[in-house]
Amino acid sequence: MNNKNFQTLFDCGSSKIRASTLNTNNNNEVFYVESEFLNNQSNLELKIPKIIASLEKESNEYIDSIDLMLDSPKMISIAISISKKFDGSELKKTNVQFLIQDAKQQVLKNYTNHNIAHIIINNYKIDDVDYLYLPDTINCHFLSLDIIFICLPTDLVLNFKNIFLRSNIAINKIICSSYAKSSHYKNNLNLVGHTSFIDVGLNKTSIISYFDNKILSLDILPIGGHHITKDISKILEISLEKSEKIKINFDQEHKSIKAEDIQEETLEKIIFARTEEILELCLKSLEANLFVLGQFKMILMGEGAKILDNQHKDKISFSNDIDFLEETLEDICQSGFKFGTEPNKQEVVVLPKKQIKQGFFEKLFHFFK
Repeated sequence: MNNKNFQTLFDCGSSKIRASTLNTNNNNEVFYVESEFLNNQSNLELKIPKIIASLEKESNEYIDSIDLMLDSPKMISIAISISKKFDGSELKKTNVQFLIQDAKQQVLKNYTNHNIAHIIINNYKIDDVDYLYLPDTINCHFLSLDIIFICLPTDLVLNFKNIFLRSNIAINKIICSSYAKSSHYKNNLNLVGHTSFIDVGLNKTSIISYFDNKILSLDILPIGGHHITKDISKILEISLEKSEKIKINFDQEHKSIKAEDIQEETLEKIIFARTEEILELCLKSLEANLFVLGQFKMILMGEGAKILDNQHKDKISFSNDIDFLEETLEDICQSGFKFGTEPNKQEVVVLPKKQIKQGFFEKLFHFFK
């Protein structure tokens, strides 16, 4: 077997594990696996090896490395502006790399409990002129970089590395799931102007904002779909397990509601009240981070948002227009594959140490995808 035919991706969320293996020589040959709902994270140790075995059987190929998509309520984004004066000669990539490395060291020094997943150059200001991308050739007296670092908790990253290591699998790269998905959907939908993706997970909500092709911010709120489950459990005085089942089946002919003798109107009030709270918190975050004025597009997605769809828009009291994006297993996995292979001039790619064979700066970065 040629173990280089397939590329494998795992998206390890708090509620589900999704995985896929793609034939890099034939994009039509792709296999997908999705776990059932995870009651607790201890199931990971059992579920992941089973999914690996399933993908190996489908592809008839041994898996020895993967790309890993992760999110966490404790992930953070850090915005840094850093600048330097020059002599007016042609700006070189090494000049930019010095500044990126300086900013990176500041993050590593001050956020010791986090692992850098993404380094995004949000803006170049060269002699008071803004550029989304670094010009091929330009003379420079003053350079300022706006950089966004997306970081995941170190203990989370190490935990997954150890889990996969026990199956003799190395992790090639770690991708922030919310960031990769929003980038993929934005490109597929050809969205322009101000757009914010609200990714509702089990215990967190990520807010990723763009203006055209430029990412503006990423914020994380420690509230998600499980809070709706806990509201249902507390108000209706039923178990969390029953509450989760009722929540999942909320938009499916209300079978669980009838079985538990629950009034549909009461359940709607519980679900919509918490949903409205999440949306209002997201709006406050956007206003604080972006000083957004007027209307802009908001797109709700994620496992925690699956109980809702566009037919409920009129029942939710919220000042801004919002659309519901229904994700599939294929959508999520393809966002990871596309993120790793499609050009992205804004992102600096940090090389794993085992691949380092170049000079000083190349040891740190492939400058851009």
